[in-house]
Amino acid sequence: MVQIRKRFLALAAVTGMLMASSLFAADSNLPNLGSTTGGYSAQNALKRDAVCTRCHDESETAPVLTIYQTKHGVRGDSRTPTCQSCHGESEAHLKGNTSGKGRPAPDHVFKKGVYAASDDKDRAGQCMNCHKGTARANWDGGAHQNNQVACNDCHKVHAPADNVLAKKTQTQVCFTCHKEQRADSRKVSTHPIDAGKVVCSDCHNPHGSVGPNLLKKNTINETCFTCHADKRGPFLWEHQPVVDSCVNCHVPHGSNIAPLMKTRTPFLCQSCHDGSHASGTAAGRSVGGNQAGLIALPSANVVGRGCNNCHSQIHGSNSPNGGYFQR
Repeated sequence: MVQIRKRFLALAAVTGMLMASSLFAADSNLPNLGSTTGGYSAQNALKRDAVCTRCHDESETAPVLTIYQTKHGVRGDSRTPTCQSCHGESEAHLKGNTSGKGRPAPDHVFKKGVYAASDDKDRAGQCMNCHKGTARANWDGGAHQNNQVACNDCHKVHAPADNVLAKKTQTQVCFTCHKEQRADSRKVSTHPIDAGKVVCSDCHNPHGSVGPNLLKKNTINETCFTCHADKRGPFLWEHQPVVDSCVNCHVPHGSNIAPLMKTRTPFLCQSCHDGSHASGTAAGRSVGGNQAGLIALPSANVVGRGCNNCHSQIHGSNSPNGGYFQR
């Protein structure tokens, strides 16, 4: 059964996937793997793979042959890598230890098992030999590289479906490490993450960025304005905290105060506006001349009446009378 499965997958690599090869050839963004594969034909590439697959067959814990169901196994495209393109020629591993003490590790080990995994820079370097430039131009020095995260820590190259590339499952891969953001996404007010309408890569570039926090744009506001274009302006009257940064008032991953607010009004507004108009001190006439200072009419702010009941155009206004962001 094992041999039948191997032959079936090999046949799929050579014939069934030839249809996909035309799509790859038309995509100018694909990496040019000619220098690493030597431009091998499908038949020769499978022969090179057979050096590895004769031992590394299918198993429940480490499926290997399923790579022929992925883009990395499309043998109709001569740029597709072979096993040696990623794992190295590994001659010592192939020959084995002459003293009979087993085989040395392959040149590049991506997952801890029988052998210790190679360090993160070595693993990522093997991927970057082909996948370089464009969205990965800022990988070096990025947050993930600095935290010793390699490509295969997130991506599953041998799996037919890569969870990090699918909207329904991408966030679960990210939340494996980013647990605080996972907790925020379960709060009352969030972006539609569970619905699959917004995922991490819509705002962040995990492969590196020139902006803060791996944002795809240069600033927080530019990233938010990608979707919230109505808040971009320009406005005749601009609210300075909004111009400065959206996160002055909002928590992007989730909050218990809608809409994604850091705290509710009027207290959020009072963190900047501390004048008499926005004072939190109770105001009103005393009752019966009570010297204790009891109050019949407490301040509207104290009882929680929101500032934006009047200042409704808080992101900015184009009204000639909009200096106070009123409608």
